[in-house]
Amino acid sequence: MTSVSVQLFLVVISLLLLLPGAEAVEAGDAIALLLGVVLSITGICACLGVYARRRNGQM
Repeated sequence: MTSVSVQLFLVVISLLLLLPGAEAVEAGDAIALLLGVVLSITGICACLGVYARRRNGQM
């Protein structure tokens, strides 16, 4: 029996081989992607901060 990580690796590799190549990314798409990543990371950090403060009884 193969482990879950090996199975996941095989699925990802097979999907990458089957899917066509990505099209060229325009400047607007790149800016939107970067903005989304930055906002997502900021939101996750904010939620972790609130969770840590509640856990320590500071709120």
